[in-house]
Amino acid sequence: MMNVTIPLDVLPENRTLYEQNYRLATHDVGRLMLFAGDQKVEHLNSDYYGEGIALDNANPLHMFQIAGKAKIGVFAAQLGLIARYGMDFPQVPYLIKLNSKTNLIKTSQSDPFSKHWLGIKEVIEFRKSSRLPIVGIGYTIYLGSEHEADQLHEAARLIYEAHKEGLLSIVWAYPRGKAVSDEKEPHLLAGAAGVVACLGADFVKINYPKKEGIASAEALKEAVQAAGRTQLVCAGGSNVEAEQFLQTLHDQIHISGASGNATGRNIHQRPFDEAVRLANAIYAITVEDKSVEEALQIYRG
Repeated sequence: MMNVTIPLDVLPENRTLYEQNYRLATHDVGRLMLFAGDQKVEHLNSDYYGEGIALDNANPLHMFQIAGKAKIGVFAAQLGLIARYGMDFPQVPYLIKLNSKTNLIKTSQSDPFSKHWLGIKEVIEFRKSSRLPIVGIGYTIYLGSEHEADQLHEAARLIYEAHKEGLLSIVWAYPRGKAVSDEKEPHLLAGAAGVVACLGADFVKINYPKKEGIASAEALKEAVQAAGRTQLVCAGGSNVEAEQFLQTLHDQIHISGASGNATGRNIHQRPFDEAVRLANAIYAITVEDKSVEEALQIYRG
């Protein structure tokens, strides 16, 4: 059984709850298999309907059915969506995404700012009334935006309040804005990971770095080190072939030192049965320390 390092901003009476939430989310191995379902706001319906996307995915129920059937760590979505479907899937550990924005306003028009919809008070009220296993909160920051200061202020307060209540905190950290020329530059992403460490979050989610002349798995090592005790996971990105995705995930964990993954589209854009098998394959690498070959056997059924 792993040792859980409990941050000092967790109130003494909630330290046991924090540890329970951490162990539940990471299945006692310290690695996070985050199934992301927050894109219905971020990308509108582009991730849910269209060419190459399973018809199952047109209905939000599809994501909850996957979360209820597959092996995952946590399922991340907005509180309103969880309130509409959570009663049918009470066994799923949930992460409430506190802020979201659409992609209609482009960076060329205005630097991004995603303000929180709800606070920790509402999350605690909802956890009590719904009796769902809500283990934490998520928040997105856009470093390099002209609104960066406001976002960091919001994130710091929300993380502090979440920890007080024994909740985990995960920050989506994306360098984005007119001041940012390359959102996937490894050194910049390492800086973003370090900022989230300073915010005190438990996990940071960044894009997989990309730079000509260096393998991404090697480039990611800088961000993992910069994050320190804040565990790092990479966004899954757009839909790719399962074998390529699983190999990349294995490299992120075993070459770079990442602590799991945050996968949305690569899972829920597939038909239900295939989506469950891929989620289980991702879980096998992330939590059960399986090889790519073993994970592919699970995916292929």
